[in-house]
Order: sequence, then structure tokens, then C-alpha cells
Amino acid sequence: MESIVDRMQDDNTGVPVRTVKSFMSKVPSVFTGQDLVSWMMRNLDVDDQTEALHLGSLMSAHGYFFPIDDHVLTVKNDNTYYRFQTPCFWPSRSGEPENTDYAVYLCKRTMQNKQRLELADYEAENLARLQKMFSRKWEFIFMQAEAQAKVDKKRDKLERKVLDSQERAFWDVHRPVPGCVNTTEVDIKKACRMNRHSKMTRPNYAVPGGRISPSVSEADLHNPQESLKYDVIRDNIDVLRQKLEKRRVKISKVAESYIAYYEQYSEFDAFITTPDPSNPWVSDNTEFWDYEKTMNPKDIPQRRVKRWSFCIQELIQDPAGKDHFSKFLDKEFSGENLKFWLACQELKGLSNSEVQAKVQEIFSEFLAPGCHNPVNVDSRVAEAVRSRVETCPNRFCFEEAEEHIFKLMKSDSYSRYLRSDMYKEFMSGTRKKVRFLPSLAGNFVLSKHTSSS
Repeated sequence: MESIVDRMQDDNTGVPVRTVKSFMSKVPSVFTGQDLVSWMMRNLDVDDQTEALHLGSLMSAHGYFFPIDDHVLTVKNDNTYYRFQTPCFWPSRSGEPENTDYAVYLCKRTMQNKQRLELADYEAENLARLQKMFSRKWEFIFMQAEAQAKVDKKRDKLERKVLDSQERAFWDVHRPVPGCVNTTEVDIKKACRMNRHSKMTRPNYAVPGGRISPSVSEADLHNPQESLKYDVIRDNIDVLRQKLEKRRVKISKVAESYIAYYEQYSEFDAFITTPDPSNPWVSDNTEFWDYEKTMNPKDIPQRRVKRWSFCIQELIQDPAGKDHFSKFLDKEFSGENLKFWLACQELKGLSNSEVQAKVQEIFSEFLAPGCHNPVNVDSRVAEAVRSRVETCPNRFCFEEAEEHIFKLMKSDSYSRYLRSDMYKEFMSGTRKKVRFLPSLAGNFVLSKHTSSS
């Protein structure tokens, strides 16, 4: 991609870059999506306009050029303006940035022109989270952001405008908008190093019967048995190398994660506080069965509703939480996402005789052209699901679409649900009832079972 971008930026044969003048301002160093698509069809081996748009969108998603009007990293074949990213922000040269860099950037944005560089909702949430995370050294981060803001003010107006857009596009790639695909999950530098390493001469592998070089073809081997031994040894060494190159986890970080987990769930430990309602299998209280029949929202314990805010899995696995979240999604006009995900979960537990009919039912309701409840998946995933449904329908046909929809609910709908008035009102309306276990509760249960036996 970088070699193509270098050709695009050539002064004589590249994409025409110009400064657009309007009535009140200038837009420097831009080109249109139509110019980009026509250049790729003229200079690359691309005959289809759709293929050129797909290639341009991939390059934009990796941060090599970006639209200046919005933050959706795609390419359109129209007069939308785009700008090339400076090479120091390319993925292969910048690597994965730290959270401190992101905190400095967001803090600097709050000091600049608020009308032009106002933080979005997800950026404001990230800033608050980072401020809580780096509370001890937030003063240092603030001072660093203040120094960068002063340096930016001394630059020329047009130069500052270009640099601001390039820096923001860089963070759109590395900290994308919730619901967008993050293309930087793989370390580009490590991939480049592995690619260079694979081109070098690798040492010979010792096998029973002689030493075989990795570059030896199967025709040079003595028999198929030696060929099989060579393949097994080569695959094992590649797997071992990949395991050794993985980043090691610090024991202190693991301990912090475990401590945070148990502190969060300590309130729900049955050895410390009794379940509310209590467990009918170890007590004579039948309140749990009566509640499950009536499902009165006012009788839901507040601790149970509080647990929904831990993660989306806690919310969905609770029947009351799933019902409440479904009502919220219906108000947001996205209730089909949860219905589709639940239908896919139901499909995995059906018998083989019912799978094919259920697959057709799910496809016709959520993914077929002109369906009643269409879910928001891209064309590639929809086409892959359609081909599987037509060729070999099974219980895992919708796996990619199911994963995409779940990530969409987790990153977008779930966070908005926790911030909504609907959840806050439900939380405040539930009953507060916490009963601590008496010191001899275990002896009581033991003596009860002993006497009954």
C-alpha cells in the first residue's frame, strides 16, 4: 500500500492535489474521491470501479489518506475532499501509540478552538477514563498538552489546519469511533520484521536420516515419508517461533486484574451476602420461584440491576436484564440486533433435524433482500452468509454476522443503554435489600440437613 501511495503523491504522474478556495476560507492540499478512483483505474491493474473503491477504502482504513469532512474512513466516487496522511503517521512508521499520547492529544483538543475541535461523546468518555487512569501524573500530561498547544499556535494558519486534520485522522485509525473496525490490532512493524526474516536463509533442520534444508522441494526428497517428516518439523518450528514472539504478560498486571475482578464481584459472593431472593435449594424460602412467575420489575433487587453494568454478558444472561435491554433497543430502532443474536444462540442448541428450517427462517427474517428486520452487516459478510445458507446450511452459518452484531451492541448500544435515563430510572426504582449471613448460618443449614436425614 505504501508503494502505491508513493506513486499517488508523485508531482508529475500522481493524484492532482490542490488548494480549494471558497468565499471565506481556503482548503489546502486536497483531492477528490473521483480523482483518486480515476487514477487507480488508469495506473493500476483495476478495471472495475467497485474494486477501485474497495482498494481505496482499505488504504483509507489503514490511515494513508482520509476525508476532511467526516471521520468515516471510506472512499466515495464523488467530489468529497480527501488529504494524504503525512508519512510519520503511517502505521509501519508510527506503531501502536500509548494511552498517554492519546490523553495528551485529547487534553490539547480541549484547549484549542472549542467550536472547531469540540470533543465527540466517545472522546469525552475516553478522556474521563484516561484522567481517572492517570490521576497521579495527570498534571504532567496537562503540562505537555499545554506546551504542544502553544507550539501549534505559532504555526501558519493553513499549516496548522493541515496538521490538526492529520493528527485527528491518525487517532481515528488507532482509536476509532465505536462500531468501526480497528485495522491496527496487528503490529505492522512486527509483521514487516517477520516478512523480512522469512526471506532470509533459514538453518537446516536435523531429521532422522539426514539434514533437510527448508528450501528443498519435495522432488528432491527421497520418499514421501521424508517429505511428511520435513513438513511436520517445519510447522512445529513455525508454531514455536510464533509463541516465543508473543508479548509476555507481567505477573503484577495479572494480579491487579484478579484483585479488580474480585473487588467488583465481592458484593455478589454467596459466602458474604445471601442471594436475594435466597436460593430455594438450601432454604425454605420460595420467593425466588414466585418472583420468576410474576416478574414484577419493582421487586428486582438493586444489586441484581447493578450487576448489569459490569458487562453486556451479565445483562443478557439475566432474563429481566435481557427484556429491559430489548425494550431500550426497540426505542433506539435497533431491536433486530438482539433478536438476531438470540436466534443464532438458539440455533446452536437445536437438534440436527431442526437446523435447516431454522437457518432459512433466520436468513429470511434478518439477512435476505427485502426482509422484515434487516441487521446492519457489510456486503462481504452478507454475501458469505448467503453462500453458506445456499450451499451447506448448518448451525454455524451466521457466525461472522453474529460476531459483528454482538461487537456492535457491546461497543455502541450497551454503552448508550448504561447512560440512558431508562436504565437510571429502573435502577433507582428497584428495591434495596441486602441481608448479611449470620455467623452460624452454615451450622444451621448443616444441622437442618442432619436432622432431616
